[in-house]
Amino acid sequence: MTDTAAPRLRRGLKSQGRSRTWQELRQLLSLPGFRKLFAVRLVSQTADGMFQVGLATLLFFSPESMGTAAGVAAGFAVMLAPFTIVGPFAGVLLDRWPRRQILFLGNLIRAIITTAMATAFLLRGEFGLVHILGLAALSVNRFLLAGLSAGLPKIIADDTAALCQAHGQDPMLSDEWWQDSNSLLLTANSLVPTIGAGAAFLGGGIGLLLSLLLGHRATVTEAGGLNSSITLFVAAVMMTLAALVATRLRVQQLGPESPPNETFRAGLVRVVRDLTGAAHYLRSRVTPAQALAVISVHRFMYGLVFISAILISRNILVNNSTGLVNSAGLANSAGSDMGLGQFAVIMGLIGAGGAIAVVLTPLLSRSLGAQRWVAVMLVVDAAAMLLLATAPNRLVVFAAALVMGIGSQGAKIAVDTIVQRDTEDAYRGRAFAFYDVLFNAAFVAAAVLAAFIVPDAGWSRLLFLGIAACYLVAACWMYFRSAKAPA
Repeated sequence: MTDTAAPRLRRGLKSQGRSRTWQELRQLLSLPGFRKLFAVRLVSQTADGMFQVGLATLLFFSPESMGTAAGVAAGFAVMLAPFTIVGPFAGVLLDRWPRRQILFLGNLIRAIITTAMATAFLLRGEFGLVHILGLAALSVNRFLLAGLSAGLPKIIADDTAALCQAHGQDPMLSDEWWQDSNSLLLTANSLVPTIGAGAAFLGGGIGLLLSLLLGHRATVTEAGGLNSSITLFVAAVMMTLAALVATRLRVQQLGPESPPNETFRAGLVRVVRDLTGAAHYLRSRVTPAQALAVISVHRFMYGLVFISAILISRNILVNNSTGLVNSAGLANSAGSDMGLGQFAVIMGLIGAGGAIAVVLTPLLSRSLGAQRWVAVMLVVDAAAMLLLATAPNRLVVFAAALVMGIGSQGAKIAVDTIVQRDTEDAYRGRAFAFYDVLFNAAFVAAAVLAAFIVPDAGWSRLLFLGIAACYLVAACWMYFRSAKAPA
């Protein structure tokens, strides 16, 4: 093969891959059951994005909220606890209850809880009740996301089988049906969660826009944050709409076909045993365990920085000379809105850095190897912390956010690759469930520590120098000491 033929062949294969993916997406959208389930996901995750922005605005950026490290840490414990505690056990119930009913009743319950949250804060400013209700709503949402994924294989298989029968073929005897069904499921698992995340991002953008446009009204400052409450009310309407869309599916259409014979308690024990088994397996394979240990350290440090960014946006980047900060050093209503805008810019820059990492990682990581690429990305994160330690002004904070986004996403892509590559298929699902628990638990642990070591203003030179040092130690260990091949 000539030097010019090989690149031409690769371009042709990529073009064929894109064409095949687009063709399979069109095939998926031609399946009536899939379309209905997909519509539930889009509406539900749009509502989820609006809810999370409304809750975050309420907990972190309303004038009545605690603009302190302890207050922000408590808010994050509420937002992430369901993903750490409830997430691994969601499947035990999803294998027993009709999944369509979970989508219908779950969205209705979320809508009721969200309306109660908005009403409680608007009328009485009840932060304690908001925390409890927020924890309940996020726990229900965790079941909804798991239910959407669990129902996908059955509805695609049933729809393609019905299509096969419509053409006079027996799907159980047709190899083509099995190939089509598996291929469509692979495409659906690749695209649907990504599109759903885009819907959540869109909902979050709408919620953020509502918060910034409405602003906090001085006339309701004592009663509660008007903008946060209205965002939550609109999210509740979207959740109700998602419940109504779910009724287009039949009650048993998403399964389960046959509930398991084990008791509920036995199911919970099995989940714990599976996670424990995954931990032992990953440790025996060495490279996945090392990668997860390093990404947990990174996630812990990232959690400290993330909470600091909220406090910096709220309490430092607000212009004191315009009277946006009160005598207690906390932002008033106008300052809270401005702080929310500053934090939105920071998150946008972290996202932009992540997009850069998505491009750079495949191009540059091959020559180094995944382990050493993780180390390089940790050094990039350390550089962001050293930059942030210089001064808490907008230019420095925004530049550090962009650099941090590159390092964080680049490291995660490489760690995902290590775990996927070095874990046998029989253990891969349990390995990623364990990964998910570690990933969220590290952030919750960071929130707990942040309550004690992060100053209420959010910025401390000693804090960021210490985080930079931790990143560099982890990078040196990953580069020089970690195993490069699985045991």
